[in-house]
Amino acid sequence: MRVIEIEGGRGPAEALRPGERPLPAPAAGEIRVRVRAAGVNRPDIVQRMGLYPPPPGASDLLGLEIAGEVEAAGEGVERWRIGDRVCALLGGGGYAEYAVVDARHALPIPEGLDFVQAAALPETAFTVFANVFEAGGLKAGETLLIHGATSGIGVMAIQAAKAAGARVIATSRGAAKAEAARALGADVSLDATAVDLAEAIRAAGGADVVLDMVGAAYAELNLNALNPGGRWVVIATLTGGQAPIDLMRIMLKRLVLTGSTLRSRSADEKARLAAAVEATVWPWIVSAAIRPQVEATFPLDEAAAAHARLEAGDHVGKIVLIP
Repeated sequence: MRVIEIEGGRGPAEALRPGERPLPAPAAGEIRVRVRAAGVNRPDIVQRMGLYPPPPGASDLLGLEIAGEVEAAGEGVERWRIGDRVCALLGGGGYAEYAVVDARHALPIPEGLDFVQAAALPETAFTVFANVFEAGGLKAGETLLIHGATSGIGVMAIQAAKAAGARVIATSRGAAKAEAARALGADVSLDATAVDLAEAIRAAGGADVVLDMVGAAYAELNLNALNPGGRWVVIATLTGGQAPIDLMRIMLKRLVLTGSTLRSRSADEKARLAAAVEATVWPWIVSAAIRPQVEATFPLDEAAAAHARLEAGDHVGKIVLIP
């Protein structure tokens, strides 16, 4: 099968090269999916740079989410049949024509979506549900503050929060991105290059939950933005992971500071999360309260160009590879 490998094991986008590998065989409890589309995510870039190794037992190939058709099933798989249209969360291996995945980590493609749209769902839907609704405990009537609101995670978080009856304050860089976040449903959309974010968030009433993909540079901003009893959830540290934090202010405001990664969770935990996402998020997708936002598609062999596009930071939504 055709795959994308990292020449030399790590490097810039140009290190991504087409290659060939044997067709993988599904083990017990796994399915083999003919990949019709694969999502491109920032963790792929970090792994390509040699800074995010795959977990034990996972493929060394990049690719954390796919959509396609079930092509074979291992022993003990009961839910899926050959030809079923699925999207799935992977520990790795998505940048290929075929991929094997734990059958419990696959979900049916919602009616009305094509493979490209479906490939933009698993990583974002699992991440947003786990962090905004489980760790962050966002409830109807509360306010979610999203930094990096036009990223793949951000556009999913805006739509999911609105579907749940919450209010959204979005921050992004540039007028075009601020307008895009507003069009997706953000109640307040702030251009970080044009306004005083601290003052604007305060004027908007503050936040009950912060979804933070920025990290150190926004630590003080988040402490100020959160209302009493607020929850600050860190899922990326693009500006660094070290920041001074006034613990007394956390105590006085009764704040919760937490964070998580998705890839390192156990197979059983991902299976639990998949079931919760299907029960809660999938109905929002079926009702069109959430629509996948795909910025661009690239042929599989042009994975290097897809990475360059993502690294440029000008995208709104997801970038998808098509084998």
